[in-house]
Amino acid sequence: MSPHDISEIEKYLPHRHPFLLVDRISGLVPWESIDSYKNVSIGEPFFVGHFPGHPVMPGVLILEAMAQNAALLLAISFREHPGSRPSDLADVDLVGRIPYFASCDKVKFRRPVLPGDRLDLSAKVVRLGSRAWKMSAHASVGGAKASQAEITGTF
Repeated sequence: MSPHDISEIEKYLPHRHPFLLVDRISGLVPWESIDSYKNVSIGEPFFVGHFPGHPVMPGVLILEAMAQNAALLLAISFREHPGSRPSDLADVDLVGRIPYFASCDKVKFRRPVLPGDRLDLSAKVVRLGSRAWKMSAHASVGGAKASQAEITGTF
């Protein structure tokens, strides 16, 4: 079992199916960056109405997947690598705190995400603070960029 498969991800995020949008973490550099993915299945409930006859993953859910991936980076860094945390976060404790999506900037959607795609997610820290964080996030399919954004969140 991978150390960060779906059962481990559920320990770090409060989201559950059908709103948990990260299936597996494929790479992580604590306090710096994370790579993960979501397998997009025709069985996803949003495909029923978006769009009948031409299923496309809603952009807002791609953005949410990028935000969940970014939150995972911090949650795992805090819990598994507390000794290497940046000094300005020395007194911050996330126990019992929930990640919230606060804002997004520079959002672009470049290609549709379809059933059968593997949505690759990446996030890199831009800024960490005791109350908020900002990350540069990307989503791609088969190496082709699907979306990008700067995401700000809080715990």
